[in-house]
Amino acid sequence: MGNVISQRRRGLKIKGMAMGKKHKDGKKSKSKKKDQTEYTLIDLSPALTQAARSMRTVLSRNLFESGLYAGQDGVILSLAESDGMTAGGLAQKLGVKAPTMTRTIGRMEAQGFLERKPDAEDARLTKVYLTPLGRDSVRAIEMAASACDRLATQEFSEKEIRNLVRLLKAIDANLQAEAIHIEEPDED
Repeated sequence: MGNVISQRRRGLKIKGMAMGKKHKDGKKSKSKKKDQTEYTLIDLSPALTQAARSMRTVLSRNLFESGLYAGQDGVILSLAESDGMTAGGLAQKLGVKAPTMTRTIGRMEAQGFLERKPDAEDARLTKVYLTPLGRDSVRAIEMAASACDRLATQEFSEKEIRNLVRLLKAIDANLQAEAIHIEEPDED
């Protein structure tokens, strides 16, 4: 943690990248000017937070017609990948607290996307399954996410997109490793 603070104090400078559109021949258009802004490490958290917020807003707008709300797409995609998860398993996979997931499942069940059933082997467990409506919504979610991704990266080259994804995954891994050591207060 001290290392991050000392880096912030030093003000690690990062030059902006050129974000020109590519022509069919792979060359960048000269119509876009290179971003000459110098960013520092202290700009990282606000920039990531705002970008995530903007992506969530656009994705929510894209999902609206399918009747889904922000956060519900992750539940459906998780169940499409592994149907019959517990609420706790879904909460852990999506990085939310169990009570939040229980409320989300209740709403989605009322909307007709999910159903809860007792586990066949252990009646104490309740598992969550996609309904036909939930399965049908997977394609709409994928299309909405794809449209959002295209909008967000419209001026990026394929190499820039690959680098961005690689860096975001590395940031997430670093933060996940630190999150393991942070104890959360009880909600009682």
